[in-house]
Parts: sequence; structure tokens; C-alpha cells
Amino acid sequence: MKLDILAFGAHPDDVELGCSGTIAKEVSLGKKVGIIDLTRGELGTRGSKEIRDQEAMAAATILGVQIRENLNFRDGFFINDEQHQLEIIKKIRKYQPEIVLCNAIDDRHIDHGKGSKLVSDACFLSGLTKIETELDGIKQEAWRPKLVYHYIQWKNLEPDFVVDVTGFMDLKMQSVLAYGSQFFDPNSDEPETPITSKNFLDSIKYRAQDLGRLVNVEFAEGFTVERYLTVNSLSDLK
Repeated sequence: MKLDILAFGAHPDDVELGCSGTIAKEVSLGKKVGIIDLTRGELGTRGSKEIRDQEAMAAATILGVQIRENLNFRDGFFINDEQHQLEIIKKIRKYQPEIVLCNAIDDRHIDHGKGSKLVSDACFLSGLTKIETELDGIKQEAWRPKLVYHYIQWKNLEPDFVVDVTGFMDLKMQSVLAYGSQFFDPNSDEPETPITSKNFLDSIKYRAQDLGRLVNVEFAEGFTVERYLTVNSLSDLK
């Protein structure tokens, strides 16, 4: 199956927090979108990897994506090496996305920056014909995505562009709240973390509102780029 967009997250819930409004919008426009999580988030303070698996699939259903897979890398300890790059290359060549979305280039959680660079490097290497991979015993063709964008996460990085996600914030929040074990729950007796506060949950919406305010829309999500954006004419810009 060829996908238009393939979103990677170091952990289940990264994609939902960072760019699920954009994904929901693209799905509504008929784009084929997939999500691949690098780890199962097994080092998370709350819940378990089995619970995260269930939550991730529930979120995928809410967003209407075509596929969701997990590479089962070690949470907190995966590295950017040949072994990990090859596993991602196989997925890129399998789904041949035009656009790849991945973690923030710099963030509070060390896996986010690592995951960002790992996926970006794999996107480049996937286009090299002398790197040979197989899937189900069949040799894969080289494939390099045309565009790699990095969504913004914990840190307020300056976006290079924003996507108007007005009308899709409800779906975004539903996909985030599918991770019931991870976020604010006044009845939970599990340890508190930076992402379990009500303030963090509220921030998902007000950060999107603030980005939207800056571009004169209701809600927006921000991304950074690896190369200059190109438009056909000035009228393409809003």
C-alpha cells in the first residue's frame, strides 16, 4: 500500500500530541496516512506497554489512518545506527510516502531529538540504491520521501510554517484522550509526571489557539523544515 503521508513518533502519543490535527485534516481530504511508533513507551511512568498498544490503536481509529505499526525499539535506549536505520528504511520503502512527519528536532525527552534525526537520516538513506533491503523475501526498491517535516512538541520551537487545523481540534483531542493512562485523571493514584497535569492537557488546545491567533485562524499546528519551502507564486501564501 502506498501512503501519501507517513508519520513517525518515538513513542505512542507523540504523533497525536504533535500533529494529529494535521493528520485528521489530510485524511478528510482523501490522503492516505499511516503512523509508525518507534517504541512501545514501556518506560512511561503510568500504564504499561500493553495498555499503550491498545490506546495507540484506539487513537488510530479515531484519526482514520490506514495503518499503524510499532517497530518495538527500546524506549529510552534506541540509537541512530545502521540496525535501526534499516528497519525504518524498510517501512519507508514499503509505504513509499511522499511526505514524512517526525519528532521535534530538539525537545525535553531525549528520545524525541534522537527519533527525529534517526528518521530523517533513514529517509535519505532509503533513496540510495546500493542499500539493499527485503520485505517478505522480495527485494525492495529505493524510495526517498520528497519532504520531511518535524512537528513541535514540549518546547516552543519557532515553526517554519503552520497548518490551519480549525475544525479538527475535537478529533485531535479525542485522539490524545485515547491515552487515558497517560494524561490528567483526577481519580488516578499513580505518580504525577509533567504530562499528567491538567495544565498540560489544557496546553494542547491553547498552544494551538495561540499559533492560530498569530496567523488569523482559530487553531494551527507548527512544523519545522529541513530545506526551504517552495511555492509557485506569492498567492500560494496565506
